[in-house]
Amino acid sequence: MAMTIQKEDETAEVRIFLMADAVTSALPNQNTPKGYYNIERMIKSVLLKGGKVKICGSCAEARGIKDLQLIEGAELSTMKELVQWTLDCDKSLTF
Repeated sequence: MAMTIQKEDETAEVRIFLMADAVTSALPNQNTPKGYYNIERMIKSVLLKGGKVKICGSCAEARGIKDLQLIEGAELSTMKELVQWTLDCDKSLTF
C-alpha cells in the first residue's frame, strides 16, 4: 500500500513504523523464493521515494536483532517517536 500511495500521490509523506515480529522485515539480504514478495525490495522502494521507515527499538532488542545491520535508510526508533508521528499525521493505517 505504501508503494501505491507514493505512486498515486508523489507529494504524500509515507512513514512506516515496524513493530513486533515485523521488525525483522528491515533486515538486509533477504532471499525469498521465486514468486514471493520480497519485503526488503519493497522497503527500499519506499525509502528511495522519500518515505521513512523506523523500527521499534524495544521490539528489535526483544528479538535479538537490535545490533544487526538494517536495510540502508531504515532506523531504530522509540515509542515516543511513534507517538509523535501519530500526533502529526492526518491518517494512520495499521495492518
